[in-house]
Amino acid sequence: MESRGTKREAGKIEVAEPRNKLPRPAPSLPTDPALYSGPFPFYRRPSELGCFSLDAQRQYHGDARALRYYSPPPTNGQSPNFDLRDGYPDRYQPRDEEVQERLDHLLRWLLAHRGQLEGGPGWLAGATVTWRGHLTKLLTTPYERQEGWQLAASRFQGTLYLSEVETPTARVQRLTRPPLLRELMYMGYKFEQYMCADKPGVSPDPSGEVNTNVAFCSVLRSRLGNHPLLFSGEVDCIDPQASSTQPPTCYVELKTSKEMHSPGQWKSFYRHKLLKWWAQSFLPGVPNVVAGFRNPEGFVCSLKTFPTMEMFEYVRNDRDGWNPSVCMNFCAAFLSFAQNTVVHDDPSLQPSIQDSICHPGSSTSSPGSPVALSQCLNTEMHPTPSCLHGRLDLTNPLGHSPDPFHPLQTERRGSKPCLPAPGRRPG
Repeated sequence: MESRGTKREAGKIEVAEPRNKLPRPAPSLPTDPALYSGPFPFYRRPSELGCFSLDAQRQYHGDARALRYYSPPPTNGQSPNFDLRDGYPDRYQPRDEEVQERLDHLLRWLLAHRGQLEGGPGWLAGATVTWRGHLTKLLTTPYERQEGWQLAASRFQGTLYLSEVETPTARVQRLTRPPLLRELMYMGYKFEQYMCADKPGVSPDPSGEVNTNVAFCSVLRSRLGNHPLLFSGEVDCIDPQASSTQPPTCYVELKTSKEMHSPGQWKSFYRHKLLKWWAQSFLPGVPNVVAGFRNPEGFVCSLKTFPTMEMFEYVRNDRDGWNPSVCMNFCAAFLSFAQNTVVHDDPSLQPSIQDSICHPGSSTSSPGSPVALSQCLNTEMHPTPSCLHGRLDLTNPLGHSPDPFHPLQTERRGSKPCLPAPGRRPG
């Protein structure tokens, strides 16, 4: 007589599954800010490894030809009076947002420079490669109550690649973007045109076309806790008058915002918009954000510089404000979560099972929802393009290499700043 809970078939005994066995829950990471309020974690000062440019047709160039120079108007106490509506929509060429670029441009840079990486290409094993914008979203997640996100995660030869995937909610919002919001997006790019010149020492020319395909991108390395990072982000301009010519400390971030008229408006600005400005600039080590405040008619009525390292002072005593330690501790926890859960390394060089890490936001769940992991078979979500799988070999035949992310190694060796000579056009 067979014992209960087993069955006999073809001479083999199999243990039956318990009837009350539940599906194993997917790994998750809580986002409650109170859980990450400890001391500020170690973050290595970012250093620039190189750069690349994208032209008016969104074509890649491994140089600084798209770099622009900070050229603000004279500070004589008068309003800049920049007309941010000028040229809209006749002189506006927006980037095709239907094209999902993923990590393509960054990986193309990596393919061209893998032999020049400090310590050799072997140090990439265990590192995370992504865009600065993806890290920015991670930093702000504990305080985000509206927008969710989804990241495709792929491990290849030990390196973790993170690339954002457009969520269904984000796609609907993009396709139904109201005309006013589209015009406000144009105003941000138009402000850059008023504040930047093609060469140092000359005045900006705002009469040309605003083409958002054009971009100058810096490639940087850093380390958060024990997590090496290689990431890239778009740079608005370089300040030729900066005290240091070493990138990224000579870069400037440009922003626009509506004009403030009450303490309540300023408080909301400091709590929400300044948080995103801080995260975006702190990660790559950009020291200053220059903001143009516009009136309802679309004219810039004032300029204000926000030093990145002083932004927290605006909310330090605000009980409902944000805390840089929370942001960075959550990001470090996320990187540990991703490294420990995204373990499938595909040596076959073909897209296979991919991990998708999601934060739903309040659109699909309550605020403070945890980050969750799921798996899918979807080559469209794959963050690494075919050129990486077919050509990039990150193994190190020489064995162990020095760790280029060691906190004592503060100076870059074996590479030059991505900075054109004074008086010359980049590229």
